[in-house]
Amino acid sequence: MSIYERDYQKENYDRTGYFTSGGPFANLPPMTRYILIINVAVFLVMLFPPLYRWITLLFSVNPESYWNMAQVWRLITYQFLHTGLFHVFFNMLILFFLGPLLEGFWGSRKYLRFYLISGAMGGVVFTLLVLFNILPAGPMVGASGAIYGLMAVTAVKFPGMQVYLFGIIPMNMVTLLGLSALISAMNFLSGQNAGGEAAHLTGMGVGLFYAYVKPRITSLRMNRSKGAWQRKIKQQQDFEAEVDRVLEKVHQSGIGSLTTKEKKILQEATRREQQQLTHSR
Repeated sequence: MSIYERDYQKENYDRTGYFTSGGPFANLPPMTRYILIINVAVFLVMLFPPLYRWITLLFSVNPESYWNMAQVWRLITYQFLHTGLFHVFFNMLILFFLGPLLEGFWGSRKYLRFYLISGAMGGVVFTLLVLFNILPAGPMVGASGAIYGLMAVTAVKFPGMQVYLFGIIPMNMVTLLGLSALISAMNFLSGQNAGGEAAHLTGMGVGLFYAYVKPRITSLRMNRSKGAWQRKIKQQQDFEAEVDRVLEKVHQSGIGSLTTKEKKILQEATRREQQQLTHSR
């Protein structure tokens, strides 16, 4: 499939291959653009302290009570909330560079589904850690789980891709992912932003599973289905050959020469033919 045939390309590119929509995020595919705009807009709204407290109270992942845990929408909404300028800036910066690459690779729908699942699983793991008394309860916000999921997928799909840490230090995506995982693990073990670091590591895990394990599971399922279909065709061919043999015997020696098993074969052939005629009407 050509890059210009994907969902977001059809919507935003003209025949010359350039975006026709305007705005500060005009050069981004739609889902990445929408995610960026929503995150920035929510952050600006949350600059007002009363709104910050109200939005955090209602939309963060906060397993302080079973009532909060039952509000499953928080697993999605918390991904669009941020606590400070650097928090939202670095998340959106990574999204700005990696989002278009993966949205172009997957298409908009699959990309959005993966993004939200990666972030949601970070919220699930944080909640479980609180339930098992490993971490204290409290509100958790941020897109980092989803962002680290994007980093993991990019490292698997494009391992040699060159990036610059802090815009200065060159390294490939695999090195960046390994360094990020090490830092998150150390912070988690030391108790520094442990909930957030758990979400980071979970997002990475989801990304690695989605990019490395899931395609192999899909391939195994397809091979199994293919094998089952081939066996079914072989069984049908064997059955038709047996029917031909029985009919030839009837032609040679008459119906009375058939065994009980051979008569059942003819009855089954008649039943299948009638069933096929019924379905074709």
